[in-house]
Amino acid sequence: MTIRKFLKDQWLLYLAWFVFMSLTVFVLWLTPNYPFRWSVVGYLFFLEAVLLIGFQAIYYGLKRKWWAKITCTTNASLLQDYVTGAKTEEEKVQQAYMNQLLREHQETMQQIIGNQEEQKDYIDSWVHEIKVPLAAMQLLVKSVEFDLTDQKFIAIENELGRMNDYVEQVLYVARLDSFTKDYLIKETSLKETVQPVIRSQANFFIQKNIRFELQGEDQYVLTDGKWVAFIFRQLLSNAIKYTSENGQILIQFARNLQGVSLSVSDTGIGIPKEDFHRIFDKGFTGKNGRNAQIHSTGLGLYLVKNLSEKLGIDVTVESQVNSGTKFTLFFPQLSYYQEQK
Repeated sequence: MTIRKFLKDQWLLYLAWFVFMSLTVFVLWLTPNYPFRWSVVGYLFFLEAVLLIGFQAIYYGLKRKWWAKITCTTNASLLQDYVTGAKTEEEKVQQAYMNQLLREHQETMQQIIGNQEEQKDYIDSWVHEIKVPLAAMQLLVKSVEFDLTDQKFIAIENELGRMNDYVEQVLYVARLDSFTKDYLIKETSLKETVQPVIRSQANFFIQKNIRFELQGEDQYVLTDGKWVAFIFRQLLSNAIKYTSENGQILIQFARNLQGVSLSVSDTGIGIPKEDFHRIFDKGFTGKNGRNAQIHSTGLGLYLVKNLSEKLGIDVTVESQVNSGTKFTLFFPQLSYYQEQK
């Protein structure tokens, strides 16, 4: 606490001192057979003021250590350690109150963390369990492919693919907080990473007659291929979703002195200006995502942004309504030799 704030809080004491001095002067003035002199009053005022200032200085010095303990003046959290060192009865009351709050806070946080861990474990278990019947359904559909019309077969296959994508999104959302436990940084080929994702979306390219082009030489970066593949899948899925029939999607690899970029461009409907600054918000679907024919969960780009930040990848977007959208993943220049230096 600063001296200014301390003096401000002591206004009642100073008011009482002023009233006491006024009463003293008044009594001296009323005292019979006593010569009233202003010089005496001034001397008395000076003496009392010196005593008041001295006692206030001592009190401030004694309290300063206590205030330092209960005031956060560094980056350290006050919720980490219990408060100790109380001397006066007032300080002991404050200490007991703060420590009780700290205990209740820690118990509540432990309960919340425990509940979250249980929920994550349940979600992970559910995702792995649901993948089994999904895989079985895909095999069953393929086994009766010739008993169904092409239209029905494609529709069922597409819906199963969407279900699998949604299940993957749930799994990755649950793993966001524990990301550091499940990633492996190594030299990764971007082309080898994205090609399986592109092949998995082949049916959608065919159904919507979307032209696909891959430009640029393969690039190698230090990253986690599995997480990058998931990020790319979200971008490619969005590009297909928001590109009309006979459109075009372009995948580009490029390198400069700063690093490597992987971009996904489409000729789709674009992003409205009023939605542009919120596209990475969790659950935000925007004007386009509310379209009944398209439908969006609002999780894809949220995961793209969060996972990219954890991997040290910069995500940028350019878009124009009715002309298309371009998402770029930029991998800053990094090498084992730079890390060792």
